[in-house]
Amino acid sequence: MTVLLAGCGDLGTEAGLRFAAAGHRVVGWRRSPEKLPAAIEGAAADLSRGELPPIPADTTAVVVSIAADAPTEEAYRAAYVDGLAHVLDAVAASGAPVRRMLFVSSTAVYGDADGGWVDEATTPSPGGFSGRIIREAEELLYSRLRGTGISPVVLRLGGIYGPGRTRLIDQVRGGSAVIPAESRFTNRIHRDDAAAAIVHLCLMAAEPAPVYLGVDNEPAELGEVLRFLAGELGLPEPGRAEPASGVGAGSGAGSRVGEPSRGGNKRVSNALLRGTGFEFEYPSFREGYRAILAGVGERHP
Repeated sequence: MTVLLAGCGDLGTEAGLRFAAAGHRVVGWRRSPEKLPAAIEGAAADLSRGELPPIPADTTAVVVSIAADAPTEEAYRAAYVDGLAHVLDAVAASGAPVRRMLFVSSTAVYGDADGGWVDEATTPSPGGFSGRIIREAEELLYSRLRGTGISPVVLRLGGIYGPGRTRLIDQVRGGSAVIPAESRFTNRIHRDDAAAAIVHLCLMAAEPAPVYLGVDNEPAELGEVLRFLAGELGLPEPGRAEPASGVGAGSGAGSRVGEPSRGGNKRVSNALLRGTGFEFEYPSFREGYRAILAGVGERHP
């Protein structure tokens, strides 16, 4: 079985290493394929421009993991909509026996829920251009794969943290972290669990659902996370913001936990993902951040 990773940055590389460890041939497309570890066969590709190499003839699963070059509407559209469209064109033209195609999406498609719970049955209501464009890409995936025999799977990730994704830790260390004046829930997933979920959904024998939410077991208030990190680092508790400051936390693919209200205030349920038998290595922010502080998981640049 050959797995194609269309977009092979940090998350895609971690997923690729796990596919390879499971005995599969892995091909990774990225602009700088020489940066990939030896377990992944790198090939130069620019998804947004449609400059793509041939798809291996025995490819059975395709993972599309895209990141925008800049936080602008144009960059998001070029990456998520145009990039996905080019991959879909290549898959259609290849004749490869692809059975499953997974698109890495974002919980940003839900916008703000005023602290309420959301799950796969919740109607998306993006609060900004990033969520709106990513939602458009999801719909493109479904429409283009309808009737092809390829199962589309959308994995909506919360805020990814892990090795090299330490902004919240850096804020606490640097003294710039601020506890929000009002309660704001954040939803996150460790990079390694996000990669493991990608592999799990691509390889599981059962037919997957159209969409899964990739977050850990515990939505957490940003203030609770900041106080925890300060305690782990042996630092004073961060100060509290004034009520009108609007400080919050982001979540979603490409977002950084701790950014002002980028992901909306919501609690995201992972019950459907866990119902497939998936188990988290880092079920909450506590285990995940402790592993980062201990230097666990630094496998590649």
